[in-house]
Amino acid sequence: MSSMQTLTKQKLSKFALCTAVALLWATAWAQTGLTTVQDTLFRADGTRFSGTLVVHWNTFDASGIGTIVQQSRSVPVQNGNLQLQLAPNAGSPSPTNIYTVQYESDGLEQFTEVWTVFPSSVPVKVADVRTGVVTSSTPAPGNSTPILESSVVGLTADLAQRPVKGAGFGAGSVAVINQNGQIETVVGNVGDCVFADGSTGPCGSGSSATFFDAETPGGLVDGVNATFTLANAPGSSLMLFRNGMYMKAAFDYTLTGSTLQFVTGAVPQPGDTLVASYRLDQAPSIGNLSSPPAGSSTLAQVLCSSNGRANTHTAFVSLGSCDIPAAILRPGDRIEVQFTFTHTGTASGFDMQINWGNTTVLARHGGTQDTALAGRAEASLSTAGALITLQSWGTVLPFLPGILGAPLQNGVQLDLRGSVSHEGNDAVALSGFTVLRYPGN
Repeated sequence: MSSMQTLTKQKLSKFALCTAVALLWATAWAQTGLTTVQDTLFRADGTRFSGTLVVHWNTFDASGIGTIVQQSRSVPVQNGNLQLQLAPNAGSPSPTNIYTVQYESDGLEQFTEVWTVFPSSVPVKVADVRTGVVTSSTPAPGNSTPILESSVVGLTADLAQRPVKGAGFGAGSVAVINQNGQIETVVGNVGDCVFADGSTGPCGSGSSATFFDAETPGGLVDGVNATFTLANAPGSSLMLFRNGMYMKAAFDYTLTGSTLQFVTGAVPQPGDTLVASYRLDQAPSIGNLSSPPAGSSTLAQVLCSSNGRANTHTAFVSLGSCDIPAAILRPGDRIEVQFTFTHTGTASGFDMQINWGNTTVLARHGGTQDTALAGRAEASLSTAGALITLQSWGTVLPFLPGILGAPLQNGVQLDLRGSVSHEGNDAVALSGFTVLRYPGN
């Protein structure tokens, strides 16, 4: 056999193969009547798109197939690879129809476009079937037109009906409406009760006062003795009567504790009758334990206590914060902050930072071997500001104490921040923090 005959046979074999493939495509398309959309999708930065395409269509009639019922389907796109089959809707006899395709990625709907699919026995690309863009649910910054509140009918009036935050607003405490209709935090000691007017004071179970009526003061009524005693110290609640006539404090007598001292012109005479009525306010109680008077409580008030967030980037971000309103900060108070940062990974170190308002009170760098960094800070408040003492330590990081001052501020935000030294698999997290307030006496 000559070389020319061999070459001719090879060409015939290749032609037969191509013809067979074409026939298979034609047969497959003839059997299904569907058009294959196959493409590779990219993002604007050149990376491959991964997400989901949600295809919607209304009922229409497709030539060679029949009635296509209204429905939708989700098509996953992995590493940019898209492949799906759709019934051709181009030139559908009744009714005119389009495919609406929503592109979704990173949990958001990125944009929506319209497809018109024509009959094809070979795969087509998205650019071949795309006929327009419908909308964009997440437009680029600067492309959206803001809507004024005043242009929305009734919105301004409705917003005016809502209470707004006052200067003393804060989290983690009971709220009260001030005289201006604003929301503020109730100011008081732990264990206090909140009254209807928004004030606070001692409270307990049962009656908050005990009344003593028609008590006869102890002492000799002889016209000479001017000193008498009561069974209790009534304070300003005392009502004293001599022969049924009301005696005025600081005019007819003086009261010191439970002792009555009559002035010279009001000394009881033989045959006079003295009657005293008063009340005693009971000390607040928690269970079976009496709490100290208001203003002298040593119980801690928890202002904030929570787990924080994590950060894998080199830029500082807030991992946890606590807003302390000015209304609950008093001279003599102590604010205590307890915190623990954790570090995962061994390729990078990390940094942490604690800010008292605009003042950075603590900043430390942990090494690759430090899996945790913990510490505490205490701020003593005065009219001039805060004196803050600190101590911190890590797994390997040595113990470090410190003390510094912070200026007076109208309320304080405590912000705990963290970052890693090099981006990769390492992360720094605020595993927990607590902010306590110890009211001053």
